[in-house]
Amino acid sequence: MIKDYNINQEPIMIKRALLSVYDKTEIKELALNLAKHNVEIISTGGTAKLLKEENVAVTEIEEYTNFPEIMDGRVKTINPIVEGGILALRDVHMADMKKNNIGQIDLVVCNLYPFDSVIKNSNHTLSEAFENIDIGGPTMIRSAAKNIGWVAVATHPKDYQLIMDELDDRGSVSYKTREHLAKKAFLTTSVYESSISNYLYDNEPQDQFTMVFDKFSDLRYGENPHQTASAYHLKGDNSNNILNAKQHQGKQLSYNNIMDADAALCCLREFNQTACVIVKHANPCGVSIGNDLVETYQNAFKADSVSAFGGIVAINRKCTEELAEKLKDIFIEIVVAPSFEKEALKILSTKKNLRLLEVQDIENQDKKYEMRNLDGGILVQQENNDILKIDELKVVTNTKPTDDTIKSMLFGWQVLKHVKSNAIITIKDNTTVGIGAGQVSRIDAVDIAISKSKDAISGSVLCSDAFFPFRDSIDKISQYNLNGVIQPGGSIKDNEVIDACNEHKIPMVFTGRRCFKH
Repeated sequence: MIKDYNINQEPIMIKRALLSVYDKTEIKELALNLAKHNVEIISTGGTAKLLKEENVAVTEIEEYTNFPEIMDGRVKTINPIVEGGILALRDVHMADMKKNNIGQIDLVVCNLYPFDSVIKNSNHTLSEAFENIDIGGPTMIRSAAKNIGWVAVATHPKDYQLIMDELDDRGSVSYKTREHLAKKAFLTTSVYESSISNYLYDNEPQDQFTMVFDKFSDLRYGENPHQTASAYHLKGDNSNNILNAKQHQGKQLSYNNIMDADAALCCLREFNQTACVIVKHANPCGVSIGNDLVETYQNAFKADSVSAFGGIVAINRKCTEELAEKLKDIFIEIVVAPSFEKEALKILSTKKNLRLLEVQDIENQDKKYEMRNLDGGILVQQENNDILKIDELKVVTNTKPTDDTIKSMLFGWQVLKHVKSNAIITIKDNTTVGIGAGQVSRIDAVDIAISKSKDAISGSVLCSDAFFPFRDSIDKISQYNLNGVIQPGGSIKDNEVIDACNEHKIPMVFTGRRCFKH
């Protein structure tokens, strides 16, 4: 039966402290301060050795417990003398302590084996990972945090100054400080266990899972000025992404900057050849591929220069001096590139508010999962990294598309994956010419794509992220001399839509799968 005890909320004196740290930053300073306050210090292994070298009086753990460190250091602090001294309630368990010759431990200072650092090394072995799973450390930390009424716990060098200040000011540690440190302690062990669990599962589906994030930055506000916001970085993630980018200049990234830059980067990763993606409000507004970087950028920009105003420009080749001369003449928020020429940085430095983000190795990205917040939960799905191949296309009309039309369709499908549904885009000469995004009806998306395409609509290819439920969209586009249509198919009225294309002599292919993005 679990008993209910009152938690002491009075300040506590620190008479004995246990120091056992892997990261020895500032541990000497803390130990010297404790010694100044006549605190007995117990310590382990390397920590004890360091403190002795600094002439700090230390009792080694095996001397304190009268039990040797065994099994190559796997067992050293897991001992009733240690755990009893930490967990004992001073107003309840004193008789047990006396009977078993257990002394009270009032302060535990502990940080853990560097599991995350070890697994970051691509050459690490499973054995190395497991040997860097700390057992005694989390046990001591959790014990101290549980006994919040009588014990203080510090899990990070940043915690030390708070303890030293209180000892210097009043000779004791307040309950408020113990509570603050206990919260951090449980967070520390939670994060540690999550890192191990996520490493072992390695993106396998789980019945339960945790993800750990470190704060990247507080943001001035969220999507709107009245919303508070922060950015968090997935712990241990070293991939080439916006939060890991090198920022050469410009103001701090905003909530919307991060969202839009991430959307641009995700779309850009679709392409191996020279590409430019321009994003506004999380949707591509101009995408082009080619051989010449400046020409490719100009094509993407001209696709919808009005929407590009204040947008994000992302390229997958080094930003050159020549391109920088073009970029400096327009208002954009961010340029994303794998690198920047020195002269390009100099030219763009005249636009002090322009953020320049260097994201190396843009084309390579591991498969990952996407999450969406819900009220009371999350949705998790595999990222849409599907690649549509030419032999998967099914021509369903009497008129067959040309090879160039097929290439345009495949390019359009790559872009389409990154446009909010309902989505319709038109493609011509390896460039988007009209994008209708985020509409609640498909024919409205068609109308917007046609409107954005203007005179370039003739000879373009129309791409749809889901099937056409009726023939009305085909009838609408029939007057514009399109070279073809690509869509998933799968509607109960597919035959009606195919008949419409045959009537208007428009080649159409089915992909057999859709590419919604909500």
